[in-house]
Amino acid sequence: MSDRPAPAGGTTMPEGDPPHERARLDALHRYDVLDTPAEESFDRITRLAQLVVQAPIVLVSLIDRDRQWCKSRRGPGAGDGPREMSFCTHAIGHDVPTIVADALEDPRFRGHPAVTGAPHIRFYLGVPLRTPDGFNIGTLCALDRQPREVSQTHVAAMQDLARLVVDELELRRMASTDSLTGAMTRRAFVAEVAKELERARRYGHQLACIVLDIDRFGSVNDRFGHAAGDRVLQALVTTCRRQMRAVDLLARVGGGEFAIALPQTSLAAAAIVAERLRAALHATTIAGAPDPISVTASFGAAVATADDVDFASVLARADRAADEARRRGRDGVVAVARDGIPGQG
Repeated sequence: MSDRPAPAGGTTMPEGDPPHERARLDALHRYDVLDTPAEESFDRITRLAQLVVQAPIVLVSLIDRDRQWCKSRRGPGAGDGPREMSFCTHAIGHDVPTIVADALEDPRFRGHPAVTGAPHIRFYLGVPLRTPDGFNIGTLCALDRQPREVSQTHVAAMQDLARLVVDELELRRMASTDSLTGAMTRRAFVAEVAKELERARRYGHQLACIVLDIDRFGSVNDRFGHAAGDRVLQALVTTCRRQMRAVDLLARVGGGEFAIALPQTSLAAAAIVAERLRAALHATTIAGAPDPISVTASFGAAVATADDVDFASVLARADRAADEARRRGRDGVVAVARDGIPGQG
């Protein structure tokens, strides 16, 4: 990576450096953030950046091997897409902000579909998200539909906010417990379940997984407020733990989504546990104003097989089963067999 400012009209697609790129991707993947739901801690940063720069579009953009993926976004018409079509893939090649005052005057971008067509981007400011070990994994970027200049004060403020994004990623990486609910974080869950899977294979035991997703959780926040939504999440974890064994592992893997690993448990037994959890949650009420809050969840269950390289594939099957339970009308349980054909739990 260069310490020189990105040229206003210079290179086209940055040249790849395969050994360095592999290390950069490893740094990105260590955060285990790709394809996770929106989080207020990151959305707060993009809101502040939007106020600072007065730009209609602000993104926390992460550059994966072949794609750009946004952890947070403010404004319409820009975000996820192929890496080769991303402004940000240029910006991560430099350790200083990339500023494009007018994309129509920049040889790198004047033919870009997002410049020549909707959303008609003209201005771009991208500040690299630089990890403590020196890899640029994405950007905090601001975009506008009008050509414009940006002050050094605003650039400095964006650099500070970009550092806050990396700080937040570092906090997520180091945390093993979700601060709101007390459940395990996704990262800690993945690490612990890997040990359980190895143990299950060594001793010939079964290992099951349940995924549960709160039905219409967004409407709870919209109607009762985020504080009430937080109480719902806390009540769900309390309810689940009352039904679980000490050896079971419970993690918050998304906004309103949780995963449970059940050692020495068959698919049929996991479906029974899921139904017990579903009924307990259905009967739970949470204090709210003006009325008490009742929620339900859609449950999916799956079991590890010899074909599973790691637990991620088991988790993915359980997640698809939860999606199927949602499609069937919510507040239900679907168990998925190894052949991928769902069966009613």
